[in-house]
Amino acid sequence: MGAPTTLFFDLDGTLIDSAEGITRSVSYAFEQLGHPVPSQAELRGWIGPALRTSFLPLLGDETRVEQAVALYLERYSREGWTELSVYDGVAEMLDAVHGAGHRLAVVTAKNEDNARKILAGLPFGDRFDDVIGSSRDGRLTHKVDLIAEALRRFELSAEQCLMIGDRRMDIEGAREHGMRNIGVLWGFGSEDELREAGAQHLAAAPAQLPALLAA
Repeated sequence: MGAPTTLFFDLDGTLIDSAEGITRSVSYAFEQLGHPVPSQAELRGWIGPALRTSFLPLLGDETRVEQAVALYLERYSREGWTELSVYDGVAEMLDAVHGAGHRLAVVTAKNEDNARKILAGLPFGDRFDDVIGSSRDGRLTHKVDLIAEALRRFELSAEQCLMIGDRRMDIEGAREHGMRNIGVLWGFGSEDELREAGAQHLAAAPAQLPALLAA
């Protein structure tokens, strides 16, 4: 992997711990709809998958799902996007891989407008050449499609890029494109989840990533 490449970073669970903002906004959507709110343990499992994918089994109706997504975005766009923290070691890792000549981008299932706001407020936001996120209309939602959009924007082939993320969707999305990938263990996915998804490499801490890329 030694040659400089374009690195696609997931956002939630990879660069930032955004559990508070996401789970509070999901809870808000359920409360506004008069629907029972899942447990906190269940809500943590919502971090990573597309919102519509998670809402549909519980609400069972596409109209209600769209209402729930709109309510989620209402709260998240207002305050949820500020309820986060940066994982220890992430800023230093990004400095190292950027300094080694890698191009960086964020590819996230989070709404693109909110993802851009978050990155703009982070001290390392300027390290990223672009942010590719989901669209409000649901056209871009799943990680495999978001990766395709990132490849289109950068005019690159999958062989020139590498996906880094904490959930199976990141790994599966990369593999569907024949893209190299690294799973990270400090986020919301387990080691078993990432291995079963087919992660090529696993990093237990941000400081391990530069060495994996240089190997």
